[in-house]
Amino acid sequence: MRRARLLRQLVDSAAWVIGLVAAVFVRYDFVPDLRPLIGVLVVIVLAVLVHTAIDHARQLHRGIHRFASVDDANSVATTAVLVGLMLTAAIVLLSHPPVPVGVPALGGLIALMIMLSVRYLWRALRFRRLRPDRRVAAPALLFGAGSAGSLLIQSMLRDPKGRWLPVGLLDDDPAKRRLRVHGVPVLGTRDDIAEALAATEAELVVFAVANADAGLVREIRDRALAAGAEFKVVPSVSELMSQPVKVGDIREVQVTDLLGRHQIDTDLSSIGGYLTGKRILVTGAGGSIGSELCRQIHHFRPAELMMLDRDETSLLAVQLSIDPRAGLDDPAVILADVRDARRMREILRERRPHVVFHAAALKHLALLQRYPGEAVKTNVIGTLNVLRACGSVERFVNISTDKAADPASVLGYAKRITERLTAWTARRSRGTFLSVRFGNVLGSRGSVFTTFNAQIAEGGPVTVTHPDVSRYFMTTQEAVHLVIQAAAIGMDGEALVLEMGAPVRIAEVAAQMVALSQKEIPVVYTGLRPGEKLTETLFGADEEDRRPFHPLISHVEVPPLDPAELHRIPFGADPEVVITQLADMCARPAADRGPADTVVHETSQASGRNR
Repeated sequence: MRRARLLRQLVDSAAWVIGLVAAVFVRYDFVPDLRPLIGVLVVIVLAVLVHTAIDHARQLHRGIHRFASVDDANSVATTAVLVGLMLTAAIVLLSHPPVPVGVPALGGLIALMIMLSVRYLWRALRFRRLRPDRRVAAPALLFGAGSAGSLLIQSMLRDPKGRWLPVGLLDDDPAKRRLRVHGVPVLGTRDDIAEALAATEAELVVFAVANADAGLVREIRDRALAAGAEFKVVPSVSELMSQPVKVGDIREVQVTDLLGRHQIDTDLSSIGGYLTGKRILVTGAGGSIGSELCRQIHHFRPAELMMLDRDETSLLAVQLSIDPRAGLDDPAVILADVRDARRMREILRERRPHVVFHAAALKHLALLQRYPGEAVKTNVIGTLNVLRACGSVERFVNISTDKAADPASVLGYAKRITERLTAWTARRSRGTFLSVRFGNVLGSRGSVFTTFNAQIAEGGPVTVTHPDVSRYFMTTQEAVHLVIQAAAIGMDGEALVLEMGAPVRIAEVAAQMVALSQKEIPVVYTGLRPGEKLTETLFGADEEDRRPFHPLISHVEVPPLDPAELHRIPFGADPEVVITQLADMCARPAADRGPADTVVHETSQASGRNR
C-alpha cells in the first residue's frame, strides 16, 4: 500500500511538471526565453508541494483503491483545480510574476488530463489481468442488461479464476439495442436467443433479472433449452435483500424460480424504519415464515430481535442462520408456547417489544380437519393469548392465510377467527393491530414443494389431489418481503392481502418438479380431501379489493369478534361438532361489547409445528 501511495504521488508530481512546462512552451509559441523557464521551475515546486499537502490533508492516498473510480477522479480533479487557483492567485499578487498569469490554469488542465489518463490506463490493465482466461472460461450469454446484469458482468470480469466469460447480453428494452455494458454488447431480445448462442458459441444462458415474474423465467428457460444451452439464474430481489448480485450467486434453476417469483417494485429500506432501533418479537420463529421474518428483520438493525418458539431445534437453526457464533444461552432465543397465557404475559411484560409478528400456528389442513380442537388451542386461543399480552406494543402483525377468505376448512375457520380477534383488539389498544393474508409459500415445511421433493427422491409416484386444483404461490422470501412492507402501511384492524399473481395448477408444480429431476416419474390423482377447495380466493365474497397505498397490497375491512364468544366452541366434542361451531363463529356478525375480562382458555400443552 505504501509503495502504491508513493507511485501515485510520483505520477501526480510528474503530471504537474509536464503540464506546466508544456503550458510555458505553448504560451511562448514553443520558443520561450530563459526567464520563464526558470520561473516555471519555481511554480512546479510550489505545485507539487501544494498538491501533495492537499492530498495528505484530504487523506486521498490513504483510501487508495485497487481500481480507479469516479470518486477518485472527482477527488483528483478537485485537488488539481484547487492547486491551479492557488497558483494563479499567488502570481496575480506578485509584483514580478515568474510566469504569465494563464500558465497555472493551462498547466493544471494538462496535468489533470495526464493524471486521469494514467489512472484510466492502470484501471484498464488491472481489469484485463483479472478477466477470466478465455482458454478455460466458458462463454456465457446474460439475459437482462439492467442493474443486476451490469453488476453480474462486473463480477464475472473481475474473477480471474471464473468459470464463465460474458460474451453478450440480451434485453427486451429497445433503448438498449447496440449498447455495450462494461464492454459486453447487447445482441438482441429474447427472440434472438438461438441466433446469439450460435454466433457467440455460448452454451450457457444466465437469467440476470433479479426483479422478474416466474412467467418470464419459464419463457427464457424454455427458449434456452430449446436452443441446446444450459440455463442458470441469479436470485430474486427478495433473496438478495438489497445486496449486489455477484458471480457466486449464479445457481441452478429451482421450482421456486419457475412458479413462485413475483415482480416486487419497492424499496424495503424506505419503509423498514419502523423496525430499525426497535425491540422486535417474532412468535413461531422456528417455522418457515417466522425464520425468514427473523432473517429479513435482522437486516434492519433492530435494537433487539426476540425469537420465540416451542421447538428448541428450530430455534437453534434460525439463530445459527443469523449468527453462526450464537448459542442457546443467547437471550434473543425464547423457548415458550403461545398456548401458555401466563407465560406470554410474563414475556411481554419483561421484554417489552415494540413490534410483534405473530407467525406461530398449526398449518397442515388435512391434519387439522382430524383434530380441530388442537387448531383451536394453538391458532385461536394461542393468538388470543398473545393479543392480550400485547396491550402496550406499537404494532402487532398477525400472519394469516388466503384460506381465511370464505373459509371451508378448520385451518381457514381458525385463521379467519384470528383476523377478527385482531380487529377486535385493534379497537381497544393504543397500538396498530392488523393481519396479513397470503397464499401458499413454496419451500415452506410441509408444503407441496417438500412433499413432491420427497416423493421424487423415493422414485414416485407424485400424488396430486385433482388435475384442476390450483393455488396461489409465492416464495418465502417474497412473501416475507411484502409482509414487512404491508405492516408499515396497514391501518388498525385491517387484513392486508398480498398480490400473489395468477393461481398455479398443482399439477403444473408437479410437472415442473419432475422435469427438473430429469426422472421418469408418474403423477397420480388421489381426489380432494375434506375441507379442501378446488380453487382458492384471496378475498371473501363481501370484501372489496382496495389498494390505496401500494399496487401489490390490498386493504380489506375485518369485522371484530368479541373473545367472549369463544366459549361456544366445545374443545373436547366430536370433531364434526367443533368444525360446525367454528364455521358458525366465522359467520357470526360483528360484536362490539367492550373489553372482555374473561380468560377463555389457558393451557401449557405443546402446540405442535409453527408456521
